[in-house]
Amino acid sequence: MSKGNINVSVENIFPLIKKFLYSDHEIFLRELISNATDATTKLKHLISIGEAKVEYGNPQIEIKIDKDNKTLHIIDQGLGMTAEEVEKYINQIAFSGAEEFLEKYKDTNNDTGVIGHFGLGFYSAFMVADKVEIITKSFKEEPAAHWTCDGSPEYILEQHDKTDRGTEIILHISEDEQSFLEEGKIRELLVKYNRFNQIPIKFGTKTETLPLPQDAAEDAKPETKEVDNIINNTEPAWTKKPADLEAEDYTTFYRELYPMQFEEPLFHIHLNVDYPFNLTGILYFPKLSQNIDIQKDKIQLYQNQVFVTDNVEGIIPDFLQMLKGVIDSPDIPLNVSRSYLQADGAVKKISGYITKKVADKLSSLFKNNREDFEQKWNDIKVIIEYGMLSEDKFFDKAKKFALYPTVNDTYFTFDELVEKTKDAQTDKDGNHIVLYAANKDAQHSYIEDAKAKGYEVLLLDSPIVSHLMQKLEMESGDAKVQFKRVDADHIDNLIKKDDTVISKLSEEEKEKLKPILESTINNSSYTVQLEAMNSNASPFLITVPEFMRRMKEMSATGGGMMGMGNMPEMYNLVVNTNHELVSDILNAEEDKQKQLISQAFDLAKLSQNLLHGKELTDFIKRSYDLIK
Repeated sequence: MSKGNINVSVENIFPLIKKFLYSDHEIFLRELISNATDATTKLKHLISIGEAKVEYGNPQIEIKIDKDNKTLHIIDQGLGMTAEEVEKYINQIAFSGAEEFLEKYKDTNNDTGVIGHFGLGFYSAFMVADKVEIITKSFKEEPAAHWTCDGSPEYILEQHDKTDRGTEIILHISEDEQSFLEEGKIRELLVKYNRFNQIPIKFGTKTETLPLPQDAAEDAKPETKEVDNIINNTEPAWTKKPADLEAEDYTTFYRELYPMQFEEPLFHIHLNVDYPFNLTGILYFPKLSQNIDIQKDKIQLYQNQVFVTDNVEGIIPDFLQMLKGVIDSPDIPLNVSRSYLQADGAVKKISGYITKKVADKLSSLFKNNREDFEQKWNDIKVIIEYGMLSEDKFFDKAKKFALYPTVNDTYFTFDELVEKTKDAQTDKDGNHIVLYAANKDAQHSYIEDAKAKGYEVLLLDSPIVSHLMQKLEMESGDAKVQFKRVDADHIDNLIKKDDTVISKLSEEEKEKLKPILESTINNSSYTVQLEAMNSNASPFLITVPEFMRRMKEMSATGGGMMGMGNMPEMYNLVVNTNHELVSDILNAEEDKQKQLISQAFDLAKLSQNLLHGKELTDFIKRSYDLIK
């Protein structure tokens, strides 16, 4: 037996570990299981290269709770350690300081030397334990070692009679961490962090019902037996080659990841790269609502099949955080800080790779089965539009497959749209006007006016479409594309041609009529405009100026001009000077004028769903009075 002091520069580093090493104490179990996994996989490697002359067998990691003794046991059948290795890796390396440790061993690729990740990860055990024991037997022909430390720099290292290969960590759980002796708590942590661990993890036993033999009697009862309760799937779908998986395998894995998710994913993307970094994973496109934030934190990040986090900001491009699935990379450490991720070169490459793979997959789906892609468009458009706004490289690729549906349920790419509409929808100044609606029902009359002219009207209703239109206009260059919503003005003003309509009212008559209209309406939210339009067009038309409305929408979703989102709604009341009713208003008696103006104005508001409360009540009463 030997006693000694761990070589530390701080009087007692254990309280510092407990307070600062990890923000969440539950991480200790993940760390210790990761060490056990490393010890087991490294043994397999040493056997394969002839360094270890032992049988690998079918090793597993066992987690045991001993409530009577208030201990938690983590037992592996890996390569184990000699007393000399315990002295070196537990007593020396672990406390040489995190920076020195990483610097010294970051390029080490000697599988016979470094035992797992023994180091600061191991000492996370002292966050929950007053005393920690290591009982370990190396695969080498040397006696087992028993290391004990009570949370002070002092330790005891002695021989042990353990004969089977591997390591057992015994945690004497402290009084204020007794929840880690509860079976439910440990099971929860195992499922959270280790349900896809590479090595089988045993946690207790379970009863298994044996099948009845074919010649069993009708009243025969099946036999049962107790078997190891293995809590993890050691070969999840992302670790396999795409060629070895069927469509159903991906769906089954999705259900395994999200057991409470009842809707099937639309499609998946299998990631697999080994240069210039290692990365595997499967991303799923779920059906999305219009709320672009509701789906975040659904992608799970793993390191060598050990769960790290589902906050993947800095690793996954922001617009893809609405996807679901798994990313696994050994190049990302188990303990990551946000500043580390933002500065790390490998992480930036990973982010760029994922963006490219998603764009390539979407392009392939579009080219191979456009009809199916169109059917899925409404469920994926928010992700694609968000990506086009936030990632220039994605924008360049997505321009070829992003779709723009019309009110008639036809779909165009941007280039197709420009080509189809450039002749009919180019105005007298050479601007190519793309018309769109946000709501087919609310803007029905405006849509019909545009269709009567032979114009295409898009249906663009996602929450960020105003930002996308702005970007597309800026990128259109010589094409001079401008998006205008169909209710932004009368259709003849939205796409002005050379021919002008002559007003039936003279300038004097218009000057006389305008103040009458303004005083009767008496609403600062409405600007009265007298326009010469087709005599069959509506007498009163309410429009929302394109610039004002778009800036408000962009401000509401982050962007546009500061403060625009809080501005009151502003409308134009366009009065058709060629309509017979407008002439009647001009020539009527004062009371009749006010009645006709109020009625026509309310009808215009009703068509835009702007008539509510007392105004609607007054309108209905006035309408009955008119038909008496």
